[in-house]
Amino acid sequence: MQQLTGMDASFVYMETPNSPMHIGSLAIYDPSTSAKGKLRFKEVLDFVESRLDGAWAFRRKLVRVPFDLDHPYWVEDSDFDLEYHVRHIALPEPGDWRQLCILAARLHSRPLDMTKPLWEFTIIEGLDNVEGIPKGCIALLSKVHHAAIDGMSGVEMTTAIHDLTPDAPPREFDMDWKPERDPADAELLIRAQVNAVRQPFKIADIIARSLPGMAKASSGLLRRELDLPSSNTAPNTLLNGTVSSHRVFDGVRFDLDEIKAMKNAVEGATVNDVILSIVGGGLRKYLQSKNDLPKEDLLAMAPISVRTEDEKSALGNQVSAMIVNLGSGVEDPVERLRYVHDRSQKSKKLTHAVGARNLSRFSEMAPGGLMGLAARMYSRAGLANMHDPTFNCVVTNVPGPPMPLYFAGAELVEQYGFGPVFDGMGLIVPVYSYNGTICVSFTGDRNQIGDPENLAAAFREAFDDLRAALVEPKRKSTKKKAPAKKKSSAKRKAKAAS
Repeated sequence: MQQLTGMDASFVYMETPNSPMHIGSLAIYDPSTSAKGKLRFKEVLDFVESRLDGAWAFRRKLVRVPFDLDHPYWVEDSDFDLEYHVRHIALPEPGDWRQLCILAARLHSRPLDMTKPLWEFTIIEGLDNVEGIPKGCIALLSKVHHAAIDGMSGVEMTTAIHDLTPDAPPREFDMDWKPERDPADAELLIRAQVNAVRQPFKIADIIARSLPGMAKASSGLLRRELDLPSSNTAPNTLLNGTVSSHRVFDGVRFDLDEIKAMKNAVEGATVNDVILSIVGGGLRKYLQSKNDLPKEDLLAMAPISVRTEDEKSALGNQVSAMIVNLGSGVEDPVERLRYVHDRSQKSKKLTHAVGARNLSRFSEMAPGGLMGLAARMYSRAGLANMHDPTFNCVVTNVPGPPMPLYFAGAELVEQYGFGPVFDGMGLIVPVYSYNGTICVSFTGDRNQIGDPENLAAAFREAFDDLRAALVEPKRKSTKKKAPAKKKSSAKRKAKAAS
């Protein structure tokens, strides 16, 4: 039995009927590389069952303390049922991308059963008419509660169910799984009382550890080495009201080499800067089409992993965050990239000065029951419509491997991310890199983004604009001119005789 940290537990408390707090992905596979050239659902079940020892999240369920007097616990589920967690469905004809996006959004919008291990896999067949994807591909839609994993620790689950070759032999894992009994309420209440006695000392330790960072940040601000954000709030847009229980999803795929070429064309820029400027440009185009583009710059919250080498396989969340500008107010794509890079560097310096890991520990100070009550009251009262948001959206980057991966012998073709939305923030943009590609997808509230295909097209247009400004001129200037044709010897002699 293992207790959740304050940050992990916060995702449990924040869950409301309209805001399930799970993350996930849509992975598309080509079964032609498998041993039989196709995958049957029974083979998928057998394969996943053989990999359950590869990640702790697979068989751990949540046990809550009565009245949320303390943070919940993870317990090994003695009634684990694999066929509950792995499902099977098929798209109707013609099986195109729009159908897949609609189905994926509907599946993602459904909350997980909080009494069972907090994950689900859904195998989706019938992808026979998706542009750029071989006919006969299948998709795996995964859902995992944010209390169990963050983007980086999710790599453990990804690693468990993937191989580096299509014909990899069975794997052995170090985890020795044993089912546990559910703790009695009396036992949980006694533990809660002990933790309540320790809480003041924990808070004092958190404050003491954060003071050097605060002092460093204050000193940097006084010496003007650091800059505070120009505004403490983000502008209100159609993305920032109360959310419904319905979701939309879409995404676009980019070539990583082209993203790197854009990055290299602007001094100091990073791949993340390019992605942020594309998201900012796409949102600029989309909000302009809705007559809702604010004069102020859109702000995004960008999670930062504070996971150390020793914590790579640890369960739960090890993240902090910083606020970044998206350059939505800058029309020129190159100037937008420069602006995003400059603002991102200043935000990073301030976050590093305070200490990203120290910031992540402040969640330990809030009482669990109070957090849950506040989240429910905030949602029911519609308070998100009564104030400016702290940020307009979330942009989260999940780095993946540069080589192909295989699931039960089927090659992973591309992978898109899902995330939660909540009142005041109706758009999250996960960015997945894999095998030379970057997939920029988004999860949004259906009442706020009723035409997700138009937002995806806006991201594509923003990418094309930046490529046309930075990459195409360079290619044209470096293209070698065709050498002049030499005159034949007969023609040269004739010219000399005349």
